[in-house]
Amino acid sequence: MSTAYHALTRELNADIVDCELTHLTRQPIDFERASEQHRRYQRALEDLGCVVQQLAAAAGMPDAVFVEDQAVVLDECALLTRSGAPSRRGERASIEAALQPHRIVHAISAPGTLDGGDVIVVGRRVFAGASTRSNSAGLEQLCRLVESFGYTFHQVPVRGCLHLKSAASAVAADTLLVRSDWADASLWPGVRLLVAAADEPECANAVRVGGAVLHAHDCPQTAATLRYAGIEVHPLDLSELRKAEGALTCCSLVFTL
Repeated sequence: MSTAYHALTRELNADIVDCELTHLTRQPIDFERASEQHRRYQRALEDLGCVVQQLAAAAGMPDAVFVEDQAVVLDECALLTRSGAPSRRGERASIEAALQPHRIVHAISAPGTLDGGDVIVVGRRVFAGASTRSNSAGLEQLCRLVESFGYTFHQVPVRGCLHLKSAASAVAADTLLVRSDWADASLWPGVRLLVAAADEPECANAVRVGGAVLHAHDCPQTAATLRYAGIEVHPLDLSELRKAEGALTCCSLVFTL
């Protein structure tokens, strides 16, 4: 029986020009081009077998298109996060409503903060980034929850980037794609590592659906590494959303039904 995948996304809105930025200098965002890139992203998810559920645009919430930060979805449950950016906390309610038909829902509580972009699940291992967006209280709550379901928990310091998934992402059931200058090999026990080309933009960020990944179109060296490892690569251009400090994984929550 084939696996059924669900991808939760959100319509882009023009407020994205006022997005939160931490590591990047603000640049003009072409909203029409960004919207077309986002539509192609959703079609690419459909082509990989996902049923895409698009939430309505959230006026007054510039970063709401980056739905990944609002939840962590496991096979057993969904965990609603509590964003490290206070301006983003209003996004959570609509994500909760969308996830409730599919999972039992838990939530991070104050004073904890956690962004979904700081959480990587590889098999029964959960790696969580200690970043400017995810604090010790939030990571402790995540740890308690995942360990209650039999996952092992590993905390990883985040350096040089906003979220852990800029430094690494899962590209197979037992494999991580890692940017070695932001996260060294000793941080990832028990998993196979593929090293991304650090001079390529968004090189370590990929969206996995089964045996395939969506990956930034301008990372040919890293794409070659993935293909050599037997992973099917689908290049995609999200360059306008990159200006908003968003990567491919940021724009969806992909989970099995």
